[in-house]
Amino acid sequence: MTKTAAVLGGGVIGGGWAARFLLNGWDVRVFDPDPEAERKISDVLANARRSLPGLGNVALPPEGALTFHATIEAAVQGVDWVQESVPERLDLKQKVYGELQAHVPPGAVIGSSTSGYKPSQLQDGFTNAAQIVVAHPFNPVYLMPLVEVVTTDVNTPEVIAKAKEIISAIGMYSLHLKKEIDAHVADRLLEAVWREALWLVKDGIATTEELDNAIRYGFGIRWAQMGLFETYRIAGGEAGMKHFLAQFGPCLSWPWTKLMDVPEYNDALVDLIAGQSDAQSGQHSIRELERIRDDNLVGMMRALGANDWGAGALQNAHDAARMSEAGLARSLDEVADISQPILTQSRVVPLDWTDYNGHMTESRYLDAFAQSTDRLMEIIGCDAEYIASGGSYFTAETHIRHIDEVHAGDPIQVKTRVIMGAGKKMHLWHEMYEGERLLATAEHMLLHVDLKTRRSAPPAAQIEANLTRIAEAHAALPAPEGLGRAIGAPR
Repeated sequence: MTKTAAVLGGGVIGGGWAARFLLNGWDVRVFDPDPEAERKISDVLANARRSLPGLGNVALPPEGALTFHATIEAAVQGVDWVQESVPERLDLKQKVYGELQAHVPPGAVIGSSTSGYKPSQLQDGFTNAAQIVVAHPFNPVYLMPLVEVVTTDVNTPEVIAKAKEIISAIGMYSLHLKKEIDAHVADRLLEAVWREALWLVKDGIATTEELDNAIRYGFGIRWAQMGLFETYRIAGGEAGMKHFLAQFGPCLSWPWTKLMDVPEYNDALVDLIAGQSDAQSGQHSIRELERIRDDNLVGMMRALGANDWGAGALQNAHDAARMSEAGLARSLDEVADISQPILTQSRVVPLDWTDYNGHMTESRYLDAFAQSTDRLMEIIGCDAEYIASGGSYFTAETHIRHIDEVHAGDPIQVKTRVIMGAGKKMHLWHEMYEGERLLATAEHMLLHVDLKTRRSAPPAAQIEANLTRIAEAHAALPAPEGLGRAIGAPR
């Protein structure tokens, strides 16, 4: 049975909530007096449809129905959840809750996206106060999983349980705060960093870019996968959190920050934090936590590299600077000996390329060989600039043979031969090695394509000339063992 959510306020946050519910199969009813609301939500939805379905490994349910309504009364008819995302003005929010008191179904949860107001302020004076909770998300709501669920004693256990259940059902995480405080928890942490950053800029210590780089190249990545306290637990080494606190706790009294209203550093505070840290992470040794951390950091930075952003862009630049040292050519002039197979890849197998059997999964063989094809294309001049001009090669056929195992951390090289390069066709043969050990081969047939018509077309004369030059040089080599072999044929 389809569930229905009402979204009151169609800005960035409200639009994100609408997308999160809608793409998880809920019908969504929107109220926003802004005449541009439908267009704005449509823009947010376009981004959500592009990104959210690829976040998981299981298909999302069929998308729900999106409707827009002229009144709050019409928007909340028969809904299971109401998400209030109107501007951060208490008088405006209370006006909305007054209308909800008159029209919202008694079984619906009313969540507020407020980043600053306490739930008691929202509940004050309303007969249906038990339905009202803070459900504070983070932008973009359709991707970021955290929701701070802040409740009071007025909320019944049933309402709290239902709120958490619904938030979980749309793929988000409920951080249930049972004691209210202005700005909740996450924004208070952000505010502390923000205030200090403002002082650092004002005092001329650092620029905005330098501060952003301090976060995205440093602690921001660590925090993203372990948070604050678990990160510091590792920093304490084998002696754990108490050792870390002994080293750095006294800094609380030093003038390192403009925010000097800090708790008294004493044994009670140390024991409290160390005890909670033991409960959180004590089941893992420090070495295990370090390995978990390292695996997560590598995975995140590799993902950033795919978008050439942040720490990933930094690594991409480092890789590019090391290509010559590794023997990798970027153009035909840099190829040391054109008469021999061309080195198109030299790397180690990343952690995330292995599967449950402990060796490189088959999809990653194709990934590695595809990267080698891309390198060969760059060498002949079919680079980013050429592709932007409207020409490229599309793979028409692939045959991979898996010959031997390869594991995470193993050094591998791929050497590439051009079997044919005349006209529209590019016939490649890749061999993957660890030292002298042959791991796999791949045979690729590609066709040059006009990217405007999406049909095969002759390449530029210089591209064909370079490809033909390599093919003629490689023709003198013995035919590769396995070339043209059908699947299942004896080795």
